[in-house]
Amino acid sequence: MKFTDLDLKPEVLAGLRRMQYVDLTPIQEETFGHIMGGRDIIARAETGSGKTAACGVPLLQMVDTSLKKVQALILVPTRELALQYVREISEIGKRTDAKPFAVYGGFSMQIQVAKLNHGIDILVATPGRLIDMLRNTSLSLSNVKTLVLDEADEMLNMGFISDVELIISCVIHEHQTLLFSATMPKEVEKLARKYLKDPLTIYLGKGQTAPQSLQHHFLQIGSRNRLEALLKYLDKARPKQAIIFCNSRRNAEKLQGHLKKKLPSTEIIHGGLDQSRRTSLFRRFCRMDIKVMVATDLASRGLDFAHTSHVINYDFPADTKGYTHRTGRTARMGRKGIALTLFTKGDLRNLKAVININRIQPIWEGEEPDLNRQPRKHKSGKRSSRTFRRQGRKPNRRK
Repeated sequence: MKFTDLDLKPEVLAGLRRMQYVDLTPIQEETFGHIMGGRDIIARAETGSGKTAACGVPLLQMVDTSLKKVQALILVPTRELALQYVREISEIGKRTDAKPFAVYGGFSMQIQVAKLNHGIDILVATPGRLIDMLRNTSLSLSNVKTLVLDEADEMLNMGFISDVELIISCVIHEHQTLLFSATMPKEVEKLARKYLKDPLTIYLGKGQTAPQSLQHHFLQIGSRNRLEALLKYLDKARPKQAIIFCNSRRNAEKLQGHLKKKLPSTEIIHGGLDQSRRTSLFRRFCRMDIKVMVATDLASRGLDFAHTSHVINYDFPADTKGYTHRTGRTARMGRKGIALTLFTKGDLRNLKAVININRIQPIWEGEEPDLNRQPRKHKSGKRSSRTFRRQGRKPNRRK
C-alpha cells in the first residue's frame, strides 16, 4: 500500500513525498486504520521497521491545530529518542500547522515551559522531566486524546513503571493508548494490558525481532586479542559508518583512545556527557562527519542512523534484548547492514541464546564453535561461564 492510497491531508502527503516515503511498511499498514479509528494497540515489530512514522503520521492527521493544546503525548525512555521523534514528525508535518515539541532533562525547564505556552499539539517527553513539569508548572494533559509509549518494554520495566503509572493517572479522561516496541516479553505485556482497553495486539515477524536485511556475523576471540581482532576486521570490512558497543563507560573510553590513534574520525557517546555534547555528536554522526562511534547502550534504543553500515559488539551484550536493540541501529527500513559480535568461549551459552531467540542465521568469521559445549568447571565444581540476567536481576551466586 502507498501513502497516496490513504485519505491524508495534502500537507501531510507533501511532507511524506519530501522525505521520499512512498510505500507503507508492514507495521504502518497494519496500524494506521486502527489508530485513526481510536483503537488501543499493542504493536511489536522489528527495529527499523518504521514505528515512529506509524505513530506520527496518524497523529498529524488527527490533531486539531486550532486548539493550541497538547492532544498527543508520546513517552520515550531517552532524550536522544525524544529529539529524533520530534525531528521526524516535524519533517513529515512541515507544511501543516501542527507543532510538535520535546521536553527532557538536562535542558532549561523555563525555556521548555515558554515554548509550551505558545501552543503545542504533539508533546514528546521523557518521564522524569514530564513529572517535574506536571508538579511545578501549569502544564495540563486534559486535552490528550492519544497517549503513546514508545520502546514500551523499557518504559514499563521496574525502573520506569512508577513514573509511567503517575503520568497515566494524570490522563483520567477517555483516551487512546498505543504501545510500540521491538520486544514485548509476556510479563511486560501483562503489565501493559491493565492500562489499555480491549487492545488490538499486532505482532509482526513473531519470533523474529532482527531485521531481515541484517547479516549477523560472529567472531571468536581470545581474552587478550579483542582489540587486535577488531582492528583487523575494520581494516578488512572498511565500513561506511560503524557503531561499536561496549558494556561500560570505562571500556568505551579505553577503546576510543586506542581507535582514535588509527582512525581519526572516531568519537565516543555515553551518559556521562552533557546533553549539548551528546546532541552535537548525534547530529554529526547523522551527517556522516563521524565515521566510527564508540558507544554504551545509551545509543542502542530507537535511534535511527540511516548511513550506519556496521554495528559491532566489542563487548558481548548483557542480554538478548540488548543484542536486538544494538544491532537494530543498522539495516533500518529495509536497508542492508552487518552486525559483528566478538565472543569468547565463556560467551558460548549466551551466544546460543541470542541465535535461538532471535532466530537468526549466523555467519561465522572463522571456525564455527560448538554451541553445545558444556561450560568449563572450576575445581570446586562450579561452572565458570556467566549467564544472562533475567528481569534485571543479577544471577544468584552461592557464597
